[in-house]
Amino acid sequence: MRDFVLFFISIFSIVNPFSAIPTFVSMSGDVPKPVRSSMITQASVAVFVILVVSYIAGQGLLAFFSIRVASLRVAGGFLIFSMAWAMLQARISPAKQTPEEAEESGERNAAAIVPLAMPLLAGPGAISLMIIEAGRGDGFPHHAAVLAAVLALCVSIWIILQSAGPIARALGQTGMNVATRFMGLILAAIAVEFITTGLSEIFPGWSVP
Repeated sequence: MRDFVLFFISIFSIVNPFSAIPTFVSMSGDVPKPVRSSMITQASVAVFVILVVSYIAGQGLLAFFSIRVASLRVAGGFLIFSMAWAMLQARISPAKQTPEEAEESGERNAAAIVPLAMPLLAGPGAISLMIIEAGRGDGFPHHAAVLAAVLALCVSIWIILQSAGPIARALGQTGMNVATRFMGLILAAIAVEFITTGLSEIFPGWSVP
């Protein structure tokens, strides 16, 4: 249960479904409700598939390129910290969505996958976290907790995007910025943990006895 809660908090903070609300509202404001619901379902399923595939195949990919998990921890930590820094300033990190991808978000059903599911939700930071987590634990309970957390995340994405309009109106821009900055602070702490852990594994002599 502890693994589930800790990993859910981590992956939820990185994915940050609330950050997708403005983009989703702008790209779906004039479409019928059934089409909007279909887009939300497609995006949620796509996020689940992307993250699970990253979790299952990520370690094999690292082995193929002879990349140590510790190195990915450091690189992923810096990437996640750049996202956290952007969130602390209440803006979307370029690592999640570039201006070019934002312009292409007008394609309705296609936009449910790109850029909504990837990279706006399941971006490089979330994929890095899945690969890192795959190398952290072993055994069925750990894997089950991680996959259950991803499933809970995707259900949360579905619920949040279904309520995107009311949430945006209720929180307003100020409320959205406060929520984004709070999750950015959590994300920054996670990034620092990744970087320090990775560096201690690469340079064991740096570890404090």
